[in-house]
Amino acid sequence: MSPDATPDPYADPLTFGQRMQILRERRGMTRVVLAGLLGRSPEWVKQIEKGRLQAPGIDVVLAIAEALRVRDLADLTGRPDMHVDLFVGPGHPRLGAVRAAVDTLPLTTQRQAPPAAHLRARLARAWAARHSSPHHRQVLGELLPDLIRDAQLAARQAGQSSEWRAAQSALSEVYSLAQFFVAYQPDAALLWRVAERSMMAAQQSDDAHAVGVSAWLLAQAHRDSGPHHYDSADAVTRETLAYLEPLLPDANDDVLAIAGALEFEAGYTAARRGDAADAWRHWDTAERMAQRLPEDYFHPVTSFSRSIMGAHAVTVAVELHSGPESVRQAARADAGTIPSRPRRARHRIEEARGYQLDGQPDVALATLAQAHEAAPETIRYNGYARRIILEETESRVAARRRRAADLAVKVGVLAA
Repeated sequence: MSPDATPDPYADPLTFGQRMQILRERRGMTRVVLAGLLGRSPEWVKQIEKGRLQAPGIDVVLAIAEALRVRDLADLTGRPDMHVDLFVGPGHPRLGAVRAAVDTLPLTTQRQAPPAAHLRARLARAWAARHSSPHHRQVLGELLPDLIRDAQLAARQAGQSSEWRAAQSALSEVYSLAQFFVAYQPDAALLWRVAERSMMAAQQSDDAHAVGVSAWLLAQAHRDSGPHHYDSADAVTRETLAYLEPLLPDANDDVLAIAGALEFEAGYTAARRGDAADAWRHWDTAERMAQRLPEDYFHPVTSFSRSIMGAHAVTVAVELHSGPESVRQAARADAGTIPSRPRRARHRIEEARGYQLDGQPDVALATLAQAHEAAPETIRYNGYARRIILEETESRVAARRRRAADLAVKVGVLAA
């Protein structure tokens, strides 16, 4: 091997510190940035990498793996018995309570379940709270445990077929709500349990809207799992749209909206593939469906509406890696018409990605600051936003570097 070549972090025998340094350098990350992510000093990072300090405990090792975006813990530790898939997002303090509610089955509970109408009213309040709160994960984390347990109990105790289907429909939507909380957190298995249980309950309910919502979220789970799952995402959207199509001529606004949301999801996946023609074709179809909705309509789960289509156009352009088109679509979209705070913040992040692609990092940082103002918890759990901020903390432009560092502290990417 040439003395100038980068060593292979998976070759033995490398120490933990050597692997950590190699993986950090391959990420293009300085010791200062890694130290900030870990809440440590750059000197501490150096001492670990040089083997002058003992390898840290498992909690710190997991934090290092997250900061370096290591997908398999064995890549960092060098231990073949530690092949653990990792997720790059931070875990919310309420994640454990939500997980416990999902995993606890009410097989021996004697408590009487609340009626389906009561669950529906609580669900409506929960969706409204999610859209209106800047700290939407905290809100959901507090509401979900009791809501999940009550919905599970209602489904178990339901009697006649109509009552049972109504309970299954409510249970499906509760799991869909839970998926918004679980997404981008360090428990991929929990995400899949929630997504699949939602779809199972929706099919049993025979509720077209519940099936559409579950499919919309299931397609996202597949797509976010990487290119090998794009075909599965397409299969979910295609099958569900075929199921909904005969209902659309007489459909109410909610069913029409979930069909439109699924149509856009098909375009989103096409954009991820790099298929511009297919992506924009699906967007055009979704736009026509949005125009059939009342001007002030806003779907309570997906945010699908007339006002969201501009944001969707930005997403398509960004996923196609077209900086100029992303900026053009961002100029046309009006974020102020999006009533949901987390969805508005998500749109701002997509705009920031577009500005970054277009070589406008200062505008990207300013747009991320707007995202933080709209919903801090949205940007905190978004990997794209975190990446842009971290990259600009290394900018050669001092003023930009300071702005990025200030935003990094606000978002929680770097320690104060």
